[in-house]
Amino acid sequence: MFRRSLPLLLAAVLAGIPARAAAELHAAELQNRFGIVEIQPSKASILLGTVTLAAPRFVRKDGIFRSTYSATVFPYFFFDETGTIAIDMPDEALRRLARGEKIAFAGRGTSDDGENRRIDGLVDPIDAVSGRIRVRIFISRRISLEFNTSYRLKPANAGGAAALQR
Repeated sequence: MFRRSLPLLLAAVLAGIPARAAAELHAAELQNRFGIVEIQPSKASILLGTVTLAAPRFVRKDGIFRSTYSATVFPYFFFDETGTIAIDMPDEALRRLARGEKIAFAGRGTSDDGENRRIDGLVDPIDAVSGRIRVRIFISRRISLEFNTSYRLKPANAGGAAALQR
Protein backbone atom coordinates (compact mmCIF):
# COMPACT_ATOMS: atom_id res chain seq x y z
CA MET A 1 0.00 0.00 0.00
CA PHE A 2 2.87 2.38 0.82
CA ARG A 3 4.38 1.76 -2.62
CA ARG A 4 1.14 2.84 -4.31
CA SER A 5 0.86 6.09 -2.33
CA LEU A 6 4.52 7.08 -2.74
CA PRO A 7 4.15 8.17 -6.39
CA LEU A 8 1.07 10.22 -5.48
CA LEU A 9 2.88 11.87 -2.57
CA LEU A 10 5.92 12.61 -4.75
CA ALA A 11 3.71 14.05 -7.50
CA ALA A 12 1.96 16.30 -4.97
CA VAL A 13 5.29 17.62 -3.63
CA LEU A 14 6.69 18.25 -7.10
CA ALA A 15 3.46 19.94 -8.20
CA GLY A 16 4.01 22.52 -5.45
CA ILE A 17 7.37 23.64 -6.88
CA PRO A 18 5.97 25.19 -10.09
CA ALA A 19 3.13 26.74 -8.09
CA ARG A 20 5.63 28.56 -5.85
CA ALA A 21 7.67 29.69 -8.87
CA ALA A 22 4.49 30.98 -10.53
CA ALA A 23 3.61 32.94 -7.37
CA GLU A 24 7.06 34.55 -7.35
CA LEU A 25 6.72 35.51 -11.01
CA HIS A 26 3.29 36.89 -10.34
CA ALA A 27 4.76 40.02 -8.70
CA ALA A 28 6.96 40.60 -11.76
CA GLU A 29 3.97 39.99 -14.02
CA LEU A 30 1.95 42.56 -12.05
CA GLN A 31 4.72 45.12 -12.44
CA ASN A 32 4.93 44.45 -16.15
CA ARG A 33 1.16 44.47 -16.76
CA PHE A 34 0.29 47.39 -14.45
CA GLY A 35 3.47 49.45 -14.24
CA ILE A 36 1.89 52.67 -15.49
CA VAL A 37 -1.36 54.39 -14.64
CA GLU A 38 -2.82 57.29 -16.59
CA ILE A 39 -5.25 59.56 -14.77
CA GLN A 40 -7.42 62.07 -16.59
CA PRO A 41 -7.19 65.72 -15.48
CA SER A 42 -9.93 66.70 -13.05
CA LYS A 43 -11.52 69.80 -11.51
CA ALA A 44 -12.62 70.64 -7.99
CA SER A 45 -14.76 73.61 -7.01
CA ILE A 46 -13.57 76.26 -4.59
CA LEU A 47 -15.13 79.55 -3.50
CA LEU A 48 -15.72 81.50 -6.73
CA GLY A 49 -13.35 79.32 -8.74
CA THR A 50 -11.97 75.92 -9.68
CA VAL A 51 -8.78 73.92 -9.22
CA THR A 52 -7.67 71.74 -12.13
CA LEU A 53 -5.33 68.88 -11.22
CA ALA A 54 -3.25 67.25 -13.95
CA ALA A 55 -0.49 64.65 -13.74
CA PRO A 56 1.34 62.84 -16.52
CA ARG A 57 1.73 59.09 -16.32
CA PHE A 58 2.36 57.56 -12.91
CA VAL A 59 5.13 54.95 -13.01
CA ARG A 60 5.26 52.19 -10.40
CA LYS A 61 8.55 51.26 -8.77
CA ASP A 62 9.02 49.45 -5.44
CA GLY A 63 5.25 49.42 -4.81
CA ILE A 64 4.81 53.17 -5.27
CA PHE A 65 3.27 55.03 -8.21
CA ARG A 66 5.14 58.33 -8.74
CA SER A 67 4.52 61.33 -10.95
CA THR A 68 4.63 65.09 -11.08
CA TYR A 69 1.51 67.24 -10.87
CA SER A 70 0.28 70.71 -11.67
CA ALA A 71 -2.65 72.41 -9.98
CA THR A 72 -4.13 75.40 -11.77
CA VAL A 73 -6.35 77.65 -9.67
CA PHE A 74 -8.83 79.80 -11.61
CA PRO A 75 -9.12 82.76 -11.26
CA TYR A 76 -6.54 82.82 -8.45
CA PHE A 77 -3.50 82.06 -10.65
CA PHE A 78 -1.11 83.13 -7.85
CA PHE A 79 -2.10 79.90 -6.02
CA ASP A 80 -1.03 77.66 -8.95
CA GLU A 81 1.25 74.84 -7.81
CA THR A 82 3.49 72.12 -9.19
CA GLY A 83 5.22 69.26 -7.43
CA THR A 84 5.62 65.51 -7.06
CA ILE A 85 3.14 62.90 -5.95
CA ALA A 86 3.63 59.33 -4.64
CA ILE A 87 0.83 56.79 -4.13
CA ASP A 88 1.47 53.58 -2.18
CA MET A 89 0.25 50.58 -4.21
CA PRO A 90 1.49 47.17 -3.03
CA ASP A 91 1.17 44.06 -5.21
CA GLU A 92 -1.86 42.82 -3.29
CA ALA A 93 -3.75 46.04 -4.08
CA LEU A 94 -3.09 45.51 -7.80
CA ARG A 95 -4.30 41.91 -7.51
CA ARG A 96 -7.51 43.15 -5.91
CA LEU A 97 -7.98 45.72 -8.68
CA ALA A 98 -7.49 43.03 -11.32
CA ARG A 99 -10.24 41.01 -9.58
CA GLY A 100 -12.58 44.03 -9.76
CA GLU A 101 -12.48 44.99 -6.07
CA LYS A 102 -12.56 48.58 -4.80
CA ILE A 103 -9.46 49.66 -2.92
CA ALA A 104 -8.54 52.59 -0.72
CA PHE A 105 -5.09 54.14 -1.05
CA ALA A 106 -2.87 56.69 0.63
CA GLY A 107 -0.03 58.82 -0.58
CA ARG A 108 1.73 62.11 -0.29
CA GLY A 109 2.49 65.11 -2.41
CA THR A 110 5.21 67.68 -2.12
CA SER A 111 4.96 71.02 -3.85
CA ASP A 112 8.01 72.53 -5.50
CA ASP A 113 7.93 75.06 -2.63
CA GLY A 114 8.29 72.26 -0.05
CA GLU A 115 4.66 72.08 1.16
CA ASN A 116 3.66 68.52 2.08
CA ARG A 117 0.19 67.25 1.21
CA ARG A 118 -1.52 64.14 2.57
CA ILE A 119 -3.47 62.24 -0.09
CA ASP A 120 -6.06 59.51 0.16
CA GLY A 121 -8.56 58.07 -2.21
CA LEU A 122 -10.67 55.24 -3.52
CA VAL A 123 -10.28 53.25 -6.73
CA ASP A 124 -13.44 51.73 -8.20
CA PRO A 125 -12.56 49.43 -11.13
CA ILE A 126 -14.85 49.04 -14.13
CA ASP A 127 -12.70 46.21 -15.53
CA ALA A 128 -9.21 44.81 -14.91
CA VAL A 129 -7.41 47.87 -16.33
CA SER A 130 -9.69 50.90 -15.95
CA GLY A 131 -12.20 52.55 -13.68
CA ARG A 132 -13.06 55.57 -11.58
CA ILE A 133 -10.87 57.17 -8.97
CA ARG A 134 -11.58 59.65 -6.19
CA VAL A 135 -8.56 61.57 -4.89
CA ARG A 136 -8.64 63.78 -1.83
CA ILE A 137 -5.74 66.15 -1.27
CA PHE A 138 -5.42 67.80 2.12
CA ILE A 139 -4.35 71.42 1.84
CA SER A 140 -4.42 71.78 5.64
CA ARG A 141 -5.78 69.77 8.56
CA ARG A 142 -9.33 70.93 7.86
CA ILE A 143 -9.30 71.83 4.18
CA SER A 144 -9.20 69.26 1.41
CA LEU A 145 -9.98 69.18 -2.30
CA GLU A 146 -11.72 66.20 -3.86
CA PHE A 147 -11.13 65.20 -7.47
CA ASN A 148 -13.20 62.57 -9.28
CA THR A 149 -11.85 61.21 -12.54
CA SER A 150 -10.97 58.01 -14.41
CA TYR A 151 -7.82 55.92 -14.67
CA ARG A 152 -6.29 53.34 -17.00
CA LEU A 153 -3.54 50.87 -16.04
CA LYS A 154 -0.94 50.14 -18.73
CA PRO A 155 2.05 47.82 -19.14
CA ALA A 156 5.39 49.05 -17.83
CA ASN A 157 6.83 48.86 -21.34
CA ALA A 158 4.18 51.24 -22.74
CA GLY A 159 6.46 53.92 -24.22
CA GLY A 160 8.41 56.34 -22.10
CA ALA A 161 8.21 54.45 -18.82
CA ALA A 162 11.99 54.25 -18.43
CA ALA A 163 12.31 58.02 -18.62
CA LEU A 164 9.80 58.47 -15.81
CA GLN A 165 11.41 55.94 -13.41
CA ARG A 166 14.08 58.31 -12.16
